[in-house]
Amino acid sequence: MSNSKTQAWLLANNKYTKENVTRLTFGKAKTISVASGKGGVGKTSISLKFSKTLSKQGYKVLLIDCDYNLSNTAIKLGLPLNNDFYKLITSRISLDECLHKQGKFHLLSACSGNIEMFEEAESYSRHIINLINKCEDDYDYIILDSPAGLNKDILTLNAYCDDRFIVVTPDRSSITDSYSLLKILNKNYGIKENHLIVNKISTQNQFNRLVKSLSETVDSFLSCRLKVLGAVELETMAVDLFDKLLTGKKEKFAFDNNFIKMVKIFTEEYSEGFVVNHDSFASNKVRHDVQTTIS
Repeated sequence: MSNSKTQAWLLANNKYTKENVTRLTFGKAKTISVASGKGGVGKTSISLKFSKTLSKQGYKVLLIDCDYNLSNTAIKLGLPLNNDFYKLITSRISLDECLHKQGKFHLLSACSGNIEMFEEAESYSRHIINLINKCEDDYDYIILDSPAGLNKDILTLNAYCDDRFIVVTPDRSSITDSYSLLKILNKNYGIKENHLIVNKISTQNQFNRLVKSLSETVDSFLSCRLKVLGAVELETMAVDLFDKLLTGKKEKFAFDNNFIKMVKIFTEEYSEGFVVNHDSFASNKVRHDVQTTIS
């Protein structure tokens, strides 16, 4: 996509129209935004593990840390922090010079506390979209580790991507904030379909209740569809050991298998992650509680 077309796309979205938003062209790479309404739900961990699992299966993957001045992806991978992202958007160095490469997994990390980046007046979503368009023919998947919240830049990036992975944890604030994100994407950007990943799950019943409640509420009030990719179990191990799971330096069959299943489901464009018996769901009171929380 040319810069002029990118400009037109961004201008159209800044008007907050309710018409469907689609990319003007489609390159080789499939773009995915890993998003949530609430921070602290594990987006970065899921982005890293999903990206690495894809790359292990032979796909060439670019992960972009879109929290442009708080680079948590670099920290989790034990990489030194730098200002390469700012140098990239100011045309001082090339994209290839900025990338951390591990086989077919490539990472574009963000800055951390960069003053110039903080004072940058121009919307950073424009920079990310231009980057996607420049390199989308070189990758199978481009994954955006999106910041939490309802900032217009964040919403623009989420709307621009082909798919969105909405990460939710089983607490009321996460459910409430994720619904708000889904609502604005639907009402102002015309997004009618998203994928759901439930993180920090303790039991299958807990997963079943959350999926049923959120899916039915989204369907009833927004006429949207949530494709369930699956769940990631709550891990109680030390943080440093958990980060080794993400980098591949430590293995845990159940944890790794969750992501292998989700990648298989997504790459086959299958719409449901777990085989859920709807007869085993809790009563409608659970759905009512969620609706009361989000209304």
